[in-house]
Amino acid sequence: MTCLTLGGGVLGIAALYYGADYLVRGGVALARRFRVPALVIGLTLVAFGTSAPELVVSICASLQGSGDISIGNVVGSNICNLGLILGLCAIISPMAFAPGLLKLDVPAMVLVSLLLAWMVWIGHGVGRFGALIFLLCFAIYLGIQLCRARRGEDVVDGEAKDALAEAGEHPLALILLWIAGGLTALVVGAHLFVNAAIWIARTAGVSEAVIGLTVVAVGTSLPELATSLVAAIRKEQDIALGNLVGSNLFNIICILGIAPLVSPLEARGITAADLCVMSGIACFVWGAMLLNRTRIGRGSGIVLFAAYCGYVFYLVQNAG
Repeated sequence: MTCLTLGGGVLGIAALYYGADYLVRGGVALARRFRVPALVIGLTLVAFGTSAPELVVSICASLQGSGDISIGNVVGSNICNLGLILGLCAIISPMAFAPGLLKLDVPAMVLVSLLLAWMVWIGHGVGRFGALIFLLCFAIYLGIQLCRARRGEDVVDGEAKDALAEAGEHPLALILLWIAGGLTALVVGAHLFVNAAIWIARTAGVSEAVIGLTVVAVGTSLPELATSLVAAIRKEQDIALGNLVGSNLFNIICILGIAPLVSPLEARGITAADLCVMSGIACFVWGAMLLNRTRIGRGSGIVLFAAYCGYVFYLVQNAG
């Protein structure tokens, strides 16, 4: 039973990764077929698709009454994206960034992180009203991005550009097969992964919140980890940083704008320390960018990576 459950969890991660990939591929190809503008595809469909693992896992956990795993997944993924992934990328190669990222995307990421921390601390979760607030934030953010694009600013991140470049003419049957297969893989993968996470928590005697903040968060962040590390090694630092900031934004305003509408998320296991680390790392990244104005250096990368390691050590020490 142990090997079967753990094997299901590993299979679930693989299904989440490839399910999101084929959902994005099919969705972009379908949108291109119906002449949807590339900008709209990049800002909505691709961004949504790359956050699909976190979204489906959060909904699945919520429906099983595991709100701690659901919100812990979002909080932990955001900490992982900036602490572990951005930290490692900056250590490999200092992270240059476009001015537009500092004007809107990073301040927006900090603002919604603080809003999420306040909601969870005050209300012990995110209800349907909170979800509507995040959806409103998403609509405002998307509207501002479209206005920036009309002024000639490049607002589509590297991952979206890659997906758009790969989208060619494909038979409609193949496109629909990609979408259906991607959605199926996401649902099955989320089910296997969440069941494995709940089993690990109960067997190890740790809280579901800790599993959501660590195992589930890292598992659903693997696509961002792979994409960002490859971009950093190739010296495409602006792509890596844009992907991570965009992922953190969508994790909150998209996932927590949709999942609580299906079933309100209660997360009493998420502590003030978890919320402070999520918000603090986001504020640190913003501060590092304001101080340098052109890049996030190796020193900041070391601080971020050390902060993530210290946070994981703290969770392990207080795992009960």
